[in-house]
Amino acid sequence: MPSEFTGKHVTVAGLGVSGVPAAKVLHGLGARVTVVNDGADERARAQAAELESLGVTVRLGDGDTLPEGTELIVTAPGWKPTKPLFTAAGQAGVPVWGDVELAWRLRGLDGRKAAPWLAVTGTNGKTTTVQMLASILKAAGLRTAAVGNIGVSLLDAVTGEEEYDVLAVELSSYQLHWAPSLRAHSAAVLNLAPDHLDWHGSMDAYAADKGRIYEGNRVACVYNADATGKPSTEDLVRAADVEEGCRAIGFTLGTPGPSQLGVVEGLLVDRAFVEDRQKNAQELAEVSDVDPPAPHNIANALAAAGLARAFGVSAAAVRDGLRAFTPDAHRIAHVADVDGVAYVDDSKATNTHATEASLAAYESIVWIAGGLAKGATFDELVAGAAKRLRGAVLIGADRALIREALARHAPEVPVVDLDRTDTGAMLQAVQEARRLARPGDTVLLAPACASMDMFTNYNQRGDAFAQAVRELGA
Repeated sequence: MPSEFTGKHVTVAGLGVSGVPAAKVLHGLGARVTVVNDGADERARAQAAELESLGVTVRLGDGDTLPEGTELIVTAPGWKPTKPLFTAAGQAGVPVWGDVELAWRLRGLDGRKAAPWLAVTGTNGKTTTVQMLASILKAAGLRTAAVGNIGVSLLDAVTGEEEYDVLAVELSSYQLHWAPSLRAHSAAVLNLAPDHLDWHGSMDAYAADKGRIYEGNRVACVYNADATGKPSTEDLVRAADVEEGCRAIGFTLGTPGPSQLGVVEGLLVDRAFVEDRQKNAQELAEVSDVDPPAPHNIANALAAAGLARAFGVSAAAVRDGLRAFTPDAHRIAHVADVDGVAYVDDSKATNTHATEASLAAYESIVWIAGGLAKGATFDELVAGAAKRLRGAVLIGADRALIREALARHAPEVPVVDLDRTDTGAMLQAVQEARRLARPGDTVLLAPACASMDMFTNYNQRGDAFAQAVRELGA
């Protein structure tokens, strides 16, 4: 069947997890597809060979030149807007979409039901919240999947054979930047903290791209009522152009006001989706139903509940979905207790905002931190956590930045600075942390940094920590 893409010359920018599916889908819709890619390594050559066997043109080693005759660019989300390819596209009047934009426009392909999207973004907590949301939706008996920046690709979800009632969608700031026509049923921005500023250019631009998730929302814009930064997530709601009748729904770790979800005496409660919300509240779940019940994770659960309730899900399904949810590895995961000391792996805490939330979950901490700082500063983080720190063990290339912040804001805290960046440093770090810890303490791996100076990724770093803890226990 002819489509709007039949005969259209589309350039796909970038191979990898988004580019290859986009090229295949567009080719299947009858487009003349050219893929451009900066790299030409072995993996890229293998992907190119696969696409070329289908009749797709691939240019390796040149991602900056706009192919002649291009009518549309579909880009991998990580390609910077300042790239010469996009400058040339702008001068030629060629639109640029991301794979999320393409997926949005392909909903309802061949007359199938277009599943509404419940969308989540934020500096931290996106994956956990979307997985919680999917668990709640499944508990309600709905056909759903966690898609987007995790799990099933959005293109596969909207073009595959399986039909869904609703999709739980994780979206990054990169993806939102390239998704101008996205209009979610309801959406949430969990939090905002400086991140990826080298890509966006400024905090205001980063926040604006996050705020795109609220544009055109139909039922609810869910925001963090406890956020204090500027702009706040509530500021992004106020700036959004939404459909008439769409409501602003806050979530808070305190007692909720009308049109909010919050916490009362160990219960997650809803004062947004109830009759007479000025007077009434609906119990959703117990705090103990959230795994782990750390403050930032309770906030994630409230955001997920808010989106599910906006979609009409019952309170019982919220409770059952949260109880059924199991968090991914390396997200504030309890590894073991050794000699009365708890060892917790939060290797996923790769920036200061995530680490701040992690440190706030425990009273007395021996902190293992360090890695690649990515331009971050640590004074505010250390000053806020100083009273909770029993000691600190520092690893990685940029550990000196954390050591200096500790010297300024927590000079009484003993610090072990490990002058090594090999993977074996983790075992020594855990041994040093054990020496500093006392019964009742928590040894917390919450690095506040990226992992690539020492490890392939944060997963490998967390695995190394867990293995070192197991060796202690043995």
